[in-house]
Amino acid sequence: MNCPYCLSVTTREQNRKTTLGYRIFRCRGCHHIFNERTNTPFNFLEYPTDLVLLVVLWRLRYTLSLRDLAEMFLERGWVFTHEAIGDWESRFAPLLAEHLRTRRRGQIGTSWYVDETYINVRGTWCSLYRALDRDGNLVDSRLSEKRDMEAAKQFFRQALATVGHAPERVTTDGHDSYPRAIREILGNEIMHCRNAYLNNHLEQDHRGIKQRYYPMRGCGNFTSASRFCRAFDEVRQFFRFRTTRKQHVSLADQRHLFCQRLDALKTMLLVA
Repeated sequence: MNCPYCLSVTTREQNRKTTLGYRIFRCRGCHHIFNERTNTPFNFLEYPTDLVLLVVLWRLRYTLSLRDLAEMFLERGWVFTHEAIGDWESRFAPLLAEHLRTRRRGQIGTSWYVDETYINVRGTWCSLYRALDRDGNLVDSRLSEKRDMEAAKQFFRQALATVGHAPERVTTDGHDSYPRAIREILGNEIMHCRNAYLNNHLEQDHRGIKQRYYPMRGCGNFTSASRFCRAFDEVRQFFRFRTTRKQHVSLADQRHLFCQRLDALKTMLLVA
């Protein structure tokens, strides 16, 4: 293992381990002593890295409150508070979302369907902009405090940076801010179709975030709501087993793909 301080390859593993079982190394160059989690986002955690990642993943993927998760892991012998889970979510959900966003770059189709739905944030309705491609894959999502021209421009600018290429066609509803935002951010050559009925599958897809956030009775503040919505959509897309909208995937294949992608996600974050 390379030294995280001087990047030297002349390190030597020690005979002892940390309390959580992580290997300890000593650098022969700078003489620093470090372990497997030194200089990583998971350093100084009092719990194993894979346990923390599993808690954050369950928080994003399933309809579980912070206290529900604390009780579920208490039965498994792990004692931590719901405040600790909230802290882990704020620290590692953006890390998880960024890795998954990077992984999707260049894999999105050229026909985008764009729409927005409403999320309650501390008693105020905010607009969640979301876009899917023709096959139902996530293009991007962004929470905005307003539903106006600037919000639409910021969404398309973010989607363009995430995907890496402009679409050939964009389908939206009749909101007045979309035509100008598409022209200025995506270009004049983009075909813009304004038809609310062609967005029906996207309207149905909004149910994912709606069903997940309803038990939370809204979000406490805009920052946490934006972080949660983005991470939720990225995790939901990562565990989406269909490659096309009407593809049939057997239950056995779904189980196999779930285990395969869960292992890949853990590996991806542990080596970050």
